[in-house]
Amino acid sequence: MRVAVVTVGDELLAGDTVNTNATWLCEQLTERGVRVERVTTVPDDLSDIARVVNEYNAEYDAVLVTGGLGPTHDDKTMAAVAAAFGREVEEHPDVVAWFDEHGGYSGDDLAEGTTHLPAGSRMLPNEEGVAPGCVIDSVYVFPGVPGEMKAMFGLVADDFAGEKTYTATVTTPEPESTLLDRMQGVQEAFDVDLGSYPGENVRLKVTARDPETAEAAARWLRERVESVEVEE
Repeated sequence: MRVAVVTVGDELLAGDTVNTNATWLCEQLTERGVRVERVTTVPDDLSDIARVVNEYNAEYDAVLVTGGLGPTHDDKTMAAVAAAFGREVEEHPDVVAWFDEHGGYSGDDLAEGTTHLPAGSRMLPNEEGVAPGCVIDSVYVFPGVPGEMKAMFGLVADDFAGEKTYTATVTTPEPESTLLDRMQGVQEAFDVDLGSYPGENVRLKVTARDPETAEAAARWLRERVESVEVEE
């Protein structure tokens, strides 16, 4: 399963807010065996959001969009997603009913637009906040508030599944540029994907379809790189 993650917000692009939602979603999806192939951040601009959602919906098995929900002037995500599908945004009866039953107040008491979703979409209730999310085709729309987004993702997490993978990590103080021969060697010797992440040390992460291959590849590396440390 191949997916793309789209985060919406001028505050993300300005650096005012750290994009923790993208990292969290990628972790959750990867743990489920889903391959995240794109993470894109777009401004609070209707045409930009619609263009990216339309493009990614055609290319990937699913698109996860987070941020820009609600009735305020810069919350344009729902209208943009509707535009990507050539649909209108309209009052959704399931949203009104959910607020009547769970919100402790009538849907009529909410700010204008709160109960509106793209026509034909499936409502996702916001159990930690107010603004609902939705699913339309294979596009999932979540709030940007991390706690709300995480709770809402939990409602649809079972929709995301792929082939489970296993990882093992080796850390070495050797410079990345000196490791190229062994990085190539482990991929020739084993059916694994390899990630190399330089920092204070270099972290080599092997990913395989079974735990035995992942550990064997990591062991091969540990025998060939300097002063290794194993990270669980």
